[in-house]
Amino acid sequence: MAVECETLLARGTAQGRWVLAAAVLGSGMAMLDGTVVNIALRTIGDDLGASLAQLQWVVNAYLLALASLILVGGSLGDHLGRRRVFMIGVGWFAVASALCGLAQSPGQLIAARLLQGVGAALLTPGSLAMIQGSFRPADRGRVIGQWAGLGGIAAAIGPLLGGWIVENASWRWIFLINVPVAAAVLLIAARHVPESRDPQAARSFDVLGAVLGVLALGGATYALIEAPTAPRSVVVASATVGVVSLVLFVVFERRHHDALVPMHLFSSRTFSVANLLTLLVYGALGAMLFFLVLQLQVVTGWTPLAAGLSTVPLTVVMLLLSSRAGAFAQKVGPRLPLTVGPALCGVGTLLLRQVGESTSYLTGVLPGMLVFASGLVLLVAPLTSSVLAAAPDRFAGIASGVNNAVARTGSLLAVSALPAVVGISGEDYQRPEVFSAGYEMAQLICAVLLFAGALVAGLGLHSGAPANADR
Repeated sequence: MAVECETLLARGTAQGRWVLAAAVLGSGMAMLDGTVVNIALRTIGDDLGASLAQLQWVVNAYLLALASLILVGGSLGDHLGRRRVFMIGVGWFAVASALCGLAQSPGQLIAARLLQGVGAALLTPGSLAMIQGSFRPADRGRVIGQWAGLGGIAAAIGPLLGGWIVENASWRWIFLINVPVAAAVLLIAARHVPESRDPQAARSFDVLGAVLGVLALGGATYALIEAPTAPRSVVVASATVGVVSLVLFVVFERRHHDALVPMHLFSSRTFSVANLLTLLVYGALGAMLFFLVLQLQVVTGWTPLAAGLSTVPLTVVMLLLSSRAGAFAQKVGPRLPLTVGPALCGVGTLLLRQVGESTSYLTGVLPGMLVFASGLVLLVAPLTSSVLAAAPDRFAGIASGVNNAVARTGSLLAVSALPAVVGISGEDYQRPEVFSAGYEMAQLICAVLLFAGALVAGLGLHSGAPANADR
């Protein structure tokens, strides 16, 4: 194979465990900051005097940079070496995290979050590509399952950790804690991770494609977030820039020989369907968690720690079952788990829609969390494995980047659009009666997205285990 390191590793070996540890800690750090901020949003808003739109930007500045540049990160890894770009991203992420922790105004925090997203865009595709480029083909499905499970724990534990930190220290430490973690990742990667790259990669970079991608997402995001307050002409202009840039991006990428996104990857039905499913599922997941942790604090009256503790079932289920879910999907193929998983998540979201002023944890939160967690563990590892298996190995970095970009874009657009769609704006996150009505409608929309994802998987995917395109 043209991509891999000279000697492929077996799962369970000492070096294999170190590679997995570096990949999990690095990507987990980025995933954690995608969720941990949600639980601290109300405290950050009070401390820095932020509006709801500014709080949305605290979440979305990170997602915008990550979604816009993650394809560049994957391409750079294929060109320059996946370990090298991964380590650069980890170091960048650590510096930006320190800046987040030191921010003194909403504007400073938003700018630092934007920089943090750039670091995440460099390290996230590299974590998966290192696994794809380091392990034997027979072991990759199970290793990716372990990566998804352990990384998913980082995402799920975010509200719990964030709640504890906010209640016992300061919201600033949800960012500052990344610095020592990043140092450990850099040490492990330097000592134990083999380098891999794609020697067939083009020597030039698709700068125009990257710029058009940023403009497409940036224009759409600004229009969605600022629609309730900005002048109509500004919103229309921003939306127009986003739409036109997206069209030009697709046209240019189809014609460009060294495109940032090799459009021929989408000729694979599995690759296309899996990415459409990713857009729907991660859009719903991002918005569901955004609204839930605020609802538990604003309406139910829970402390940040209590709201974080409510998500413990996600952590436990992902820890116990993700590796098995990856192995199961490798045997039976992606169609069954990727149909049942989103459907279960949809049912869980409908159950969580009932969270209100007098909700108790055991009867009002735990059932929905358990059902949602059961669906999430079924879909995360198989979804990732399906995307990578549908692309040739030499495109491991860019395939991972495409899928991660789609996932972040889904979350970005959902978190940007839903507050305005359900009638929440300004300081409404401080008004329980207004926020609660919007919360119920938002969770209903999330459930519809999840059921649509189940339908897409059921109709679009083939039965049977997928074969990698470069095997």
